[in-house]
Amino acid sequence: MAIGNHDKVIVLDFGAQYSQLIARRVRECGVYSQIYPYTIPAEEVRRIQPKGIIFSGGPSSVRTPGSPRPDAGIFSLGIPILGICYGLQVMSEMLGGHVTSSGRKEYGLQNIDITDRSSELLHAVSDKSQVWMSHGDSVERIPDGFRITATTPTCPVTVAEDRERRFYGVQFHPEVVHSAEGEKMIRSFVLDICGACADWSMGSFIGDAVESIRRTVGSKRVLCGLSGGVDSSVAAALIHRAIGDQLVCVFVNNGMLRKNEAESVLDLFGRHFNMNLQYADASDDFLSALKGVTEPEAKRKIIGKVFVDTFYREARKCGDVSFLAQGTLYPDVIESRSPSGGPSSTIKSHHNVGGLPEDLKWQLLEPLKELFKDEVRELGKELGLPDELVYRHPFPGPGLGVRCIGEVTKERLDTLREVDAIFIEEIRKAGLYGSIWQAFADLLPVRSVGVQGDERTYREVCTLRAVTSEDAMTADWFRMPYDVLQRASSRICNEVQGVNRVLYDISSKPPATIEWE
Repeated sequence: MAIGNHDKVIVLDFGAQYSQLIARRVRECGVYSQIYPYTIPAEEVRRIQPKGIIFSGGPSSVRTPGSPRPDAGIFSLGIPILGICYGLQVMSEMLGGHVTSSGRKEYGLQNIDITDRSSELLHAVSDKSQVWMSHGDSVERIPDGFRITATTPTCPVTVAEDRERRFYGVQFHPEVVHSAEGEKMIRSFVLDICGACADWSMGSFIGDAVESIRRTVGSKRVLCGLSGGVDSSVAAALIHRAIGDQLVCVFVNNGMLRKNEAESVLDLFGRHFNMNLQYADASDDFLSALKGVTEPEAKRKIIGKVFVDTFYREARKCGDVSFLAQGTLYPDVIESRSPSGGPSSTIKSHHNVGGLPEDLKWQLLEPLKELFKDEVRELGKELGLPDELVYRHPFPGPGLGVRCIGEVTKERLDTLREVDAIFIEEIRKAGLYGSIWQAFADLLPVRSVGVQGDERTYREVCTLRAVTSEDAMTADWFRMPYDVLQRASSRICNEVQGVNRVLYDISSKPPATIEWE
């Protein structure tokens, strides 16, 4: 791992939907944080030597037999603990308190009454501060040694603290944005109560990561499948800083990239960063394999197989390679990684480049696997990557192949490329690009009658889509200003030969998905 000797505050996950958010909030304090399953043994926690421990929330009830419990030895380690929602309840129950059903579930906003202004956790928080509740059970009796420091009209034990043992608990979720001063509470716990040193930053990460990569790779060579997306680009830039020409990148053009994307990747990484970049234009292979195919899942599988075949063929040209680099992020590995897992492991297939031949005994190098997406973007900036790449919207692995609804042909792809480029250009001109999670165009296998000039036309229909989201698990359609839509529609119908009708998708996820296919 590339974290050096930084102080850590760990999160024990009891199945909460917000566990990743808790870790991110700790990192925003400048302190490194990792997530572990609640089953981690106390001796493993002792080995990790965290400055603090946070128990996450969770969907279970502590009153249910077999509900999640941490190793009781954790309470004897002398390490400060903050319990959030279920975390407060399980800590209370295990230390001699009592949890009961509150009679009704409580979801939504509340304002806390601070009953003890000497509270170490709430010293920076204003009275009547707004917090986000989401619980069915409540602590009825606090354990010996605890005292209540905040309440709400519906929750008598909203915040409880045991200063001597440095155990703290809150019945709400300070990690979510709805809790107005939640970050102050987390900061008080991490920096003041735990005494953690705020020295975690992307600048420090680069130094640690470069040293780790050099130590792991030695004099061997690393292969990276460069897509031009944020994750693979940042991974390549970081590895290149560490080992220079020992890194060889393979960039496969599947013919379904955005307008001028291949040229941009070649210019940035080949000429600007002077990387050892191998370019494979396999557009014809992909289009030939997709001929006549319209079913979405079939298209994805074909694109995936042709990519693996092409990548394998190009990899064989690279000579002796020992490592395969991937832009895997921390959310991808939280559930599957071992607490003591090392920096790499031998693979036969992977979620990014799956189905590779078994005789390729590469080791997997994942230099970003400790980072969240927003941290990867920050790292990209530190490494000198341009804003246009670092802050670009997500783009599907199969590319425009899943946005060209129906059969994929070169003509339809060229049409879609122009439509998409115009839409994104108008969004950027309006200063809206950074406010949108993802914006793109789809080309539909539908033709409509139109009037352009003095002629009736019969051309394809395109749909524009823009959504807001935090994690792509849910998404809401973006309320695009009418004048932006008008300019985009006018330009598309006038400048793109194959389209005469433009729609705007106002479906949220759920019930729809972000992509159409």
